[in-house]
Amino acid sequence: MKRFGILAAGWMMALPLLAATAKDDIQEFKLKNGMKVLILKDDSIPNANMYTFWKVGSRNELPGITGLSHFFEHMMFNGSKNFPPGSFDTTMEAAGGSNNAYTTNDVTVYTNWFPSTSFSTIVDLEADRIASLQLDDKKIDSERGVVLSERSTGLENDPWEELNTVVRSTAFLAHPYSWPVIGWETDIKAWTKADLQRYFDTYYNPANATMVIVGAVDPKAIIAELQKKIEPISRKFEVQPLRTIEPKQNGERRVWVIKPTITNPHFMADYHIPAANHHDHYALDLLSVILADGPSSRLYKALVDEQRIALEVGAGNGEGLDPELFGFQIVGAEGKKPSAIEKAFDKEMDLLLAKGVTARELEKAKNKRLVGLYRAMETINGKAQLLGNFEVFFGGYQKLFTAPDAFKAVTTADIKRVLTTYFVKSNRTIGILDQAQEK
Repeated sequence: MKRFGILAAGWMMALPLLAATAKDDIQEFKLKNGMKVLILKDDSIPNANMYTFWKVGSRNELPGITGLSHFFEHMMFNGSKNFPPGSFDTTMEAAGGSNNAYTTNDVTVYTNWFPSTSFSTIVDLEADRIASLQLDDKKIDSERGVVLSERSTGLENDPWEELNTVVRSTAFLAHPYSWPVIGWETDIKAWTKADLQRYFDTYYNPANATMVIVGAVDPKAIIAELQKKIEPISRKFEVQPLRTIEPKQNGERRVWVIKPTITNPHFMADYHIPAANHHDHYALDLLSVILADGPSSRLYKALVDEQRIALEVGAGNGEGLDPELFGFQIVGAEGKKPSAIEKAFDKEMDLLLAKGVTARELEKAKNKRLVGLYRAMETINGKAQLLGNFEVFFGGYQKLFTAPDAFKAVTTADIKRVLTTYFVKSNRTIGILDQAQEK
């Protein structure tokens, strides 16, 4: 285990990394069609990347069309007017580039990495699929099968995915965060081509996107290229704001999933927390480090090292456009009863609620989070993703440059306050996955 002094030294050495990129280095531009563009010139390597954040995720879906956001993550690579199926990847690879994508409850994000000299080709590819995505019947059926397989394989091979699906659908009674990003099986089978076209026309409108470009680029040339190829793409933008607000939870909820094939019980406890842009975010994030980030964390030491009742512990501070969940995940040791795991977990949480955290624990957590932030800012990829995340989830990319101060400002009293506010039993949903129901 590293000594505290070493962690502090690492933090101080990393401080210049964020300072090397300043808020004023970001060029913000808005195309006439409404797309927001953030550009950061970084000549550290002769490459660039592009992150396009589409503000559409499973929260924008409705019963009957769940999973459509994730489905478009597949379809956007399956052919457009001037680039037939298969040619998106081959064209990009021929230009020295690569790509990826991911879908969450809130966003669908497409990423491109490429030599700076290939920027024009990358924009050709993006413009064509934004303007003229081809929804071919055969490709729809093919990708529908891929997604169904992905869903069944995930549920079969990952106990957490199965348990998380049930816990979230129990923790959220009204809000669309209740259904899985990949969608329900019957919905995936039932989508129509008209459903897809309507969804694409609504949400894949440039006015609903933020594009972030970081690398060895000429901002003026970038803007000119985007104005030429993407700015003319314009559709009527009529996305309605989500009206549903999850009602306050007034009592503990519990679910039990039976999976005969597993050998270790899985325990989950999820607590309702505010949206990512809430002022409590930084305290909650530091709390996740203190409780379950690594062998020196509270729950690991208590449940794994000392009591040997668990093999793994984890915690996650959900970051959503709307109020999300703070979740704990514990893999129990073989032969241990879920009730014993829950009892040990509750004992540690009760102790924490009664006494709070120490100044040393908090300082270590701050150092860990800050070092992680600074390390991400060392790469053009890390910079692009962070700029986009802060722009979409935290109220503006400018917040990235005040995040270090926000972390440093958190006190032990703040940690105690969020503990007593959110980590009460009436605000949680307990999920257990085991071979059989405990008697």
